Amino acid sequence: MNTLLSIETRNNVLLTMAKLLDEHRAEIISINKKDCDAYKGDDISMFDRLKVNDAKVDEMIVAATHLASQEDPVGVERFSFKHENGMQVYNKTASFGSVLIIYESRPDVTVEAAGIAFKSGNKILLKGGKESLNSNLKIVALWHQALKEHNASTDWVEYLQFNRTETQAFLEKPTQKVDLIVPRGGERLIAFVKQHATCPVIISGRGNNFVYVEKEADINIAFDVILNGKSKISACNAVDKVLVDENLPNKKEFINQLISKLKADKIEVLGDAIVAINHNLEQISSDDVWYEEFLDYKIVIGEIANNEASIAKINQYSGGHSAAIITINDTVAKVFMENIDCAAVYHNASTRFTDGGQLGLGGELAISTDKLHQRGPIGLQHLVTNKWYVHGNGQIR
Repeated sequence: MNTLLSIETRNNVLLTMAKLLDEHRAEIISINKKDCDAYKGDDISMFDRLKVNDAKVDEMIVAATHLASQEDPVGVERFSFKHENGMQVYNKTASFGSVLIIYESRPDVTVEAAGIAFKSGNKILLKGGKESLNSNLKIVALWHQALKEHNASTDWVEYLQFNRTETQAFLEKPTQKVDLIVPRGGERLIAFVKQHATCPVIISGRGNNFVYVEKEADINIAFDVILNGKSKISACNAVDKVLVDENLPNKKEFINQLISKLKADKIEVLGDAIVAINHNLEQISSDDVWYEEFLDYKIVIGEIANNEASIAKINQYSGGHSAAIITINDTVAKVFMENIDCAAVYHNASTRFTDGGQLGLGGELAISTDKLHQRGPIGLQHLVTNKWYVHGNGQIR
């Protein structure tokens, strides 16, 4: 077992990691190009997440540097109590111990998610996808260099070069201690991990996010929020469904304008029965489409009776990730936000802000759609468990 590294060592490793990423920038991009060239799949969102350019390296550097500047999340007192028998009782945050991150395609996870887990005092096990193997191995080599520079064991960050069968065997009978698993990827990966894991799993669930344009909407805000929601189709915080209030003034004109703006951005627009007929769109094949997360240049527009109906529809079909209401009526917005069963709810703002960095956490390990242990973006301060410290001088019960 690795003894908890001091906060100074953890911070220094992160700062060295930031320096090494900058120094090896050209090499990382060049190695990543090999991974991109070798990718033969047709999943455009997977390819988008695979690619590393200067901006992506900058983001990794910012993440490592910012993590080094944050308070230690381990050992924070959450509760204290003086027992009548004189014992002093504390409850403090504690690291999980060992965190396995299983992810597809995204080499930046090798820095950002691993960095959060490392700063929280955990040993990191990384299992990336085969499509990003070379990029990941290069970044892990930099982790090892940073650890060695500060006399820390390279065991703190370990890359598991497993195929699917080996991964399944490891999940079912781990050959080393694993306290928590975080799958980062599509629904198939998450289902695979849930099926085989023998320890707790944080579910970073599907997106399938909705925007409800209420009858008192500012339509310019509606256009901005919906188009921004489709600006990065590979993101789990992207918008896939738009519900338009049937009593919106100039509704037909609004939907027509929205369709032409989306099509100008090369987005395929589908409609429910009413919208498809009235606006000459392809109709969705069945109601099951409302459940789908597209991760594609695709969106569905439907009509809805009112706020109550939109809440019911979103709660039935969405992935529990993010939903937004566009309205100038604060009372209506409050009812929507209190009753939508999603990790993040928005009033007149884009769902694209469901992100640890954007919501003030610095970065995120994942965006959880589970209600335990933490919901929404999981930042540094959430990647801890807790532990009771009890000080006595011979008390017995």
